[in-house]
This record gives sequence, C-alpha cells and structure tokens, in this order.
Amino acid sequence: MAKDKYRSFLHDEPDNVQWRHGGPPTYDAVNKLFEEGRTKEWTEGSLEEIVQNAIKSWEMELSHKTRLQDFKTINPEKFKLFVNGREGLSGEDTLSLGSYNALLQSSLPEDLKPYKADEETFESSHEAFKSAFPRGFAWEVIKVYSGPPEIAFKFRHWGFFEGPFKGHAPTGKMAQFYGLGTVKVLLLLCFYLFFAVKKFG
Repeated sequence: MAKDKYRSFLHDEPDNVQWRHGGPPTYDAVNKLFEEGRTKEWTEGSLEEIVQNAIKSWEMELSHKTRLQDFKTINPEKFKLFVNGREGLSGEDTLSLGSYNALLQSSLPEDLKPYKADEETFESSHEAFKSAFPRGFAWEVIKVYSGPPEIAFKFRHWGFFEGPFKGHAPTGKMAQFYGLGTVKVLLLLCFYLFFAVKKFG
C-alpha cells in the first residue's frame, strides 16, 4: 500500500496502536477529491503545506485511533480544542465526541440547527457525513497569516452532496465553507517549522 502523501502517523505505526476499524484507513477517494478541487498547491516543505498536512494528520488520528495515548499530533495532557468561543474541550472529550460533534457544536436556537451535535454519537455523526459525502469532505489551507508558535490560518472545506443526509435527498451540488483557525505548537515543532520555512522559503 502506498503511503498517504498528506497524513503522518498513518503507516508504519506500532502493532499496539488501536484502530477504530481494526486497521489504518485509506484516504484514496478524498485525496482524489482534494487534488481535483483544491485552489492552492503549496510548495513542498512550506509552512502552508506543513500546517495543511498537520491538520489532516490530526483529523485522521481523531477519527480512526481509539486511544489518546496513540496520538502523535498533539500533547494529550495539554491539548484543548476551542470552537467559536465555546469552552475548551480536552483531548479525551474531543475523542469521545468525534470531530464532527466537537467542531459543529452551536449556540443557535434548536429550530435553526441543520445539525444537532448533542443528539449524535461519534458513530452516528460519521455515518451521516459519510452517507452525504461518499467521495469525502476535502480540506485545504487557503492562507497562513502567522508563523509559530501560534499559527493563524484560513481554510476551505468542501464535498459533493451525493447521498442522503438526515432525510434530505442528495442534490449532487458542491457544499463548501471557509473558516479561520489557530494552532499553538510545541517547542520541538516550532524548531521544525522554523527550519522548514528557512530552507524552503
């Protein structure tokens, strides 16, 4: 099996890593969607490419590894996920909820929520989005505004609504949104990012 170009810690992991579905996932379909639909193609080793691949690697671990101790993209003891000014979630809380439920929590009135994260489990949330976007939900970095240790970036997330979602029939149309994020990195990663930027740009 060829290694994934965009995700670290997916291949050559120790035998004791516990995967949610018995083994590491494959991202062939969403990688194809990403390559066909991305608006930016970053230089190898650039800060933009490093940030993009780091987020993809974190999402992979969050979606497919069952134990926080097996994560290599975060410091499990210090990790906090903050979404739209809400209270920070610990690594264990985020892993329990799953990426969709953690990232799509909302303060909107109930009747205006197209997705109700508090009514979903980890499994049901992933099944809902896998059903709606059978080719995957691609993600790219659009711009990086600041370097480490606190990296601010703009991203784009997109997919094609080609399967049913919560009683809604598929339209085949692209669904996409843009957002902003920040990542605070550890000292060792700061050195890596600094030298990568010095070397490549």
